[in-house]
Amino acid sequence: MQITKDIFGQLDGTDIERYTVTNQAGSFIRVITLGATWQGFVVNGKPLIVYFDDVARYAGPANYCLCKSVGRVAGRISDATATIDGKEFHFDANESGNTLHGGPHGFPELIWDAKTQVREHEASVVFSRHIPSTEDHFPGDLDATITFTFNDDNEVAITFDAATTATTLFNPTNHAYFNITDGQKDITSLQLQINSDRMLELDDRKLPTGKFNAIANTGYDFTKTTSVTEALTAIKKQTGKIEIDDAFEVTPSADQPIAVLSDANSNRHVAIYSDRNGLVVFTANPLDDSKLYNAVATEAQTLPDAINHEGFGDITLKPDKPKQYTIRYRYFEK
Repeated sequence: MQITKDIFGQLDGTDIERYTVTNQAGSFIRVITLGATWQGFVVNGKPLIVYFDDVARYAGPANYCLCKSVGRVAGRISDATATIDGKEFHFDANESGNTLHGGPHGFPELIWDAKTQVREHEASVVFSRHIPSTEDHFPGDLDATITFTFNDDNEVAITFDAATTATTLFNPTNHAYFNITDGQKDITSLQLQINSDRMLELDDRKLPTGKFNAIANTGYDFTKTTSVTEALTAIKKQTGKIEIDDAFEVTPSADQPIAVLSDANSNRHVAIYSDRNGLVVFTANPLDDSKLYNAVATEAQTLPDAINHEGFGDITLKPDKPKQYTIRYRYFEK
């Protein structure tokens, strides 16, 4: 295993470092300090995630959070409000009165410190950041680390660790956008399988109502390997919607993937494993939104807006009780 570092570019006079982690077969991942962003995943010479070549494209909110680490809380906190330990808190709103992906001062906009660890069959880049409450306006000063580990088996693990000085919220993810097809021109041959039989009901603001909908006999049924474009056609016919931007309930597991992406024209697969109960799936074209979709984003997390819905999962982080979450991506061919 080998790690190299270069300067990807500058943002407001600050160097944005890029780390390339390469395994014995020559496959590699790339990560950058801006947003603790996953900037590359290449196996056997084939790119598997969507990426920008210019650091400026990763800056600011108009970038689809492309493969960025998002937090303190992924997804939307409804009305930018939550009750924590009996006290109501109001957060910074950045989307239609809601707090999205940690708000305007969340993980995606931060420049992270980095260090590296190299072992025989795996290597890691560890991003760290002290985030005072005065910076992002969540309760509690947060010490967070985001560790990207790549190994000789073409597995990527992203581990999120955090400790706080006061009870706060912590439900991070990586907003990874996949296209494992040749050339990444479109997603016509991209397939998806999700180990889920129900999804959240969302209102017009894309907020959970608290109810779940069964997915059987709908365009959202990915219990078997399904063409994403065929699913989109069915969804449009059934609902009038032209995208997937939805949250599926999954069973956390270290052994069974919550989802598998595959390419009908090759033998490429990426299995996703998570220790939390939600998977948000989003179709988009971050490179050019005037064209057809060319990516499927997967955001493994606790179900969105969990702090405001009983039974969705506990996303509170308490002093002296650090938390750790891991999302693992395993590339394989069959």
